[in-house]
Amino acid sequence: MPPKKGEETNKKVILGRSRNNVEIGILGLPNVGKSSFFNALCKMTVPAENFPFCTIDPNTAKVEVPDERYRFLVDSYKPKSEIAASLTVTDIAGLVRGASDGNGLGNEFLSHVKGVDALFHLCRGFEDEEITHVEPGPIDPVRDLEIIHNELRQKDIAACKKWMATNEKNAERGGAAVKELKAELDIIRKVLEMLEDENPKDVRAGDWNPKEIDILNKHLFITAKPMVYLVNFPKKAFCKKGPKFQKYFPKVQEYVASRGCDDPIIAFSVPYEVDLLQASEAGTLEECIKENDNVPS
Repeated sequence: MPPKKGEETNKKVILGRSRNNVEIGILGLPNVGKSSFFNALCKMTVPAENFPFCTIDPNTAKVEVPDERYRFLVDSYKPKSEIAASLTVTDIAGLVRGASDGNGLGNEFLSHVKGVDALFHLCRGFEDEEITHVEPGPIDPVRDLEIIHNELRQKDIAACKKWMATNEKNAERGGAAVKELKAELDIIRKVLEMLEDENPKDVRAGDWNPKEIDILNKHLFITAKPMVYLVNFPKKAFCKKGPKFQKYFPKVQEYVASRGCDDPIIAFSVPYEVDLLQASEAGTLEECIKENDNVPS
């Protein structure tokens, strides 16, 4: 039901463009399961090896978004053409600490991040001595998430400063065009202040009005992009929700909530998703789910 006249709504406006073909990138440190997740999601077979930067050039695939409502409308009205909503998924090579300064081919990889509409931020919730982890010490998904967030933030800070250096002098002149430029400059200064604060915030955490959003969407800030957090667990830990699951997932939930962006978090298991995919193709999906504590995908 639409709100009554004069009634305020608290619905947050999402930054970015709205269309029926969303481009989403898979982001994270090396060896957290990005390429394996990409393969399972898109039914592809890109390399997923046990060494950093196995993926260099981004792999991309387009998948149709299942929607019973769309199928109902198509079946009911029999249109001459059908254009279903689709998701273009890009497997972006792993970012590392210092990527915004060029470490690990970071600037090239961050340009791939900038080119998508939204992000899957995938982190590792499993211990495995046979799978290399680029960060020393024990597995810590919160630390890993913060490393990536810091690199994204640094890239946006650099973009703000570069734009301001080019446009600040022009904003001092008169005229209608300059008035708009000054308004844009005020918004970019606000963004920079958020990003450089002692307790920094992403652009999407800001309280922006529609006019400000129109301006922000021109700049394609990385931290403005909608983000979905994915925590990759071993099959048994995910299905049982036992100690190995509880060791990591609540900490990730607390961390994401503290960021104030209302981003969704999904716990899952890449190996289990692969099993489900193979079972579905073999016609044994129900049996596979029953064998794993009736846990669905």
